[in-house]
Amino acid sequence: MIGRLSGNLIEKLPPQVVLDVSGVGYEVDVPMSTFYQLPALGQPTTLFTHLIIREDAHLLFGFANKEERQTFRQLIRVTGIGAKIALALLSGMTADELAVAVAGEDVKRLCAVPGIGKKTAERLVLELRGKLVSSGGAAVMGGAGMPVIPDDKADITHALLALGYNDKEAAAAVKSLPAEVSVSEGVRLALKGLMKF
Repeated sequence: MIGRLSGNLIEKLPPQVVLDVSGVGYEVDVPMSTFYQLPALGQPTTLFTHLIIREDAHLLFGFANKEERQTFRQLIRVTGIGAKIALALLSGMTADELAVAVAGEDVKRLCAVPGIGKKTAERLVLELRGKLVSSGGAAVMGGAGMPVIPDDKADITHALLALGYNDKEAAAAVKSLPAEVSVSEGVRLALKGLMKF
């Protein structure tokens, strides 16, 4: 997996750019939110990337920051959302705006993005609720009052829900965990805490 590229920007043809990395030109598709932040041609730049390998192509997508890339990765996991629609969403709104729209179940705001219909917007809200985080890891309150939490804690929460605990129990257990905890350790500590009740 190619996770990051640093080099000189040699072409800008939205939504694609070409980055010269030690003499190799990488064609990278970027959302407009990233495109607008790019420097002038010939200037050094760094993109956080995601590589998709298909039978007929190797596709490289680039993002200005890790949060945007993480949002893209969450988007392409949603049923019926491919890389092109994910790029369109991140071109129509920032990762923060998307997190707020999903948490607030703002279907109308999501439908404002070209290519997103009501059913797709509803599916985004349903499948992404609680999975998106705003920049800096700030929590965004979800429609059910559940905070949007960073990925590791979201994974711990999902593990607890899969084990039969309800939303309230899982949220309380995850809230009491240390900030930097791995998924496996977090699940162990959360279960230990839940057994005290």
